[in-house]
Amino acid sequence: MASDIDRDGVAKAYERWAPVYDLVFGKVFDQGRQSTIAEADRIGGRILDVGVGTGLSLSDYSRASRICGVDISEPMLRKAQQRVRALGLSNVETLAVMDAKNLAFADSSFDAVVAQYVITAVPDPEATLDDFVRVLKPGGELILVNHIGAEGGPRRAFELAFAPLARRLGWRPEFPWERLVKWAARHDGVTLAERRPMPPMGHFSLIRYRKS
Repeated sequence: MASDIDRDGVAKAYERWAPVYDLVFGKVFDQGRQSTIAEADRIGGRILDVGVGTGLSLSDYSRASRICGVDISEPMLRKAQQRVRALGLSNVETLAVMDAKNLAFADSSFDAVVAQYVITAVPDPEATLDDFVRVLKPGGELILVNHIGAEGGPRRAFELAFAPLARRLGWRPEFPWERLVKWAARHDGVTLAERRPMPPMGHFSLIRYRKS
């Protein structure tokens, strides 16, 4: 599927967001973040947090979980590194600038992969999800929280109208559930474990896939 978001554009957008991201999105996305962390901590072991951003989530993971965080935005990661030092988060193994579609980790490296509000902000969501599954251990879980586009009605019309502006801000608002259904169907070893509505107003979903 042709890309409608480019890597450099996303990096620049989040460079602009870095100074105010926590203030603008901290409370809005808090329940989604907390829910994905709870699921990842339930699995435990070594966890990859893709799109870790300013590191808002890092202090909420169990100290028994070992965390690797990656993000496309160096300014966002600098804030995450400051947070790790300030809070003494010794369970954070590494923070690195990395493209979500080309993760510099070996196959089957992680017990869980967490991606919060990421898949609508990458140029190629399906290829990105493929790489998430590649680095996941058999029996591990891919845990997503993301806005899922409406299938119809006024919200769908708004999302389509808002899409050009949203792309300049760094994401696509009209991402349909059907794309995830088709992606999962291509993977014999990936099964949907859960889809749970998340606030605000159920416009977001927590989605868990299990790798067999």
